[in-house]
Amino acid sequence: MNKFYKTVIAVTLASQSVLVMAQEPSSCQVIKTANVGWLDGISTNALTQVVAEGLGYKFEDNMLSLPIVLKSISDGKLDTFINYWSPSQDPLVTPLKDSLSVLPAPNLTGAKYTLAVPKFLADEGLKDFKDIEKFKDQLGGRIYGIQPGSGGNTLVQKIIKDNSYGLKDFKLVESGEAGMIQEVGRSIQRKKPIVFLAWAPHPMNVNMDIVYLTGGDDSFGPDFGAATVKTITSKGYAELCGNVGKLYSNLKFTVDMESSIMNSLDKKEPALSAAKKWLAAHPETLDSWLAGVTTVDGKDAKAAVLANISK
Repeated sequence: MNKFYKTVIAVTLASQSVLVMAQEPSSCQVIKTANVGWLDGISTNALTQVVAEGLGYKFEDNMLSLPIVLKSISDGKLDTFINYWSPSQDPLVTPLKDSLSVLPAPNLTGAKYTLAVPKFLADEGLKDFKDIEKFKDQLGGRIYGIQPGSGGNTLVQKIIKDNSYGLKDFKLVESGEAGMIQEVGRSIQRKKPIVFLAWAPHPMNVNMDIVYLTGGDDSFGPDFGAATVKTITSKGYAELCGNVGKLYSNLKFTVDMESSIMNSLDKKEPALSAAKKWLAAHPETLDSWLAGVTTVDGKDAKAAVLANISK
């Protein structure tokens, strides 16, 4: 190959690299996202941040309530949210379908979300939604939920309002995830009856002896509230920020993956540290996540992300 053709090829490759960079406006180089304080969302955002920063993006993760997250995405003030639990959050997301985008493929399958009790209480006979009313006095007429505005709380409020399962005289106790988990832990320690929102993946399934209630299909869906977790973006974000959009469409998590990182967080390890350790032990995960993705300047994505993981 003569010098002329080598020069032409070099210029062509350089032009292609510049073209990749030019496909995304400079605004795309800052990914504005959020979590609602749940360990699974903190874990998946940490994994995403490690990858995104390795690619050369800045990553802004804000902790906000779910209604504010959804409004901010609808208003274009946030770009992404990867912790949309369906069907529990459908009543909050569906009315906004024209002002945001939901990626068609879920980022997590095999999750569940419904009411649960400590095992000692199940052994006493509270095993099904229809049993809750029978234990009203022992429960103090309370069902423990998480932060106000969450999809699970909304479902419990509807159960109470509609007198489903005879629960019209119950009340929902709202708090953050951490507050609810602490209350459950104290109740188990004291053998005090409690009914609460529970889900998987989450360390509670390992750290506490709990039983998911049957009979809640009409409220939480079949198979103990079988759920998928989906990704939401602002309207047109994937088209405007094609490289980031491709990354988000590629992101697929597993229950085991999230459980491993959440267990580390539960032991007070920083989220980014736990995410880096998991990816360092499972680098093959990056192959599918980074398919068709480059760094912000058009270079090899996996090499850049692995370099960031090793920092």
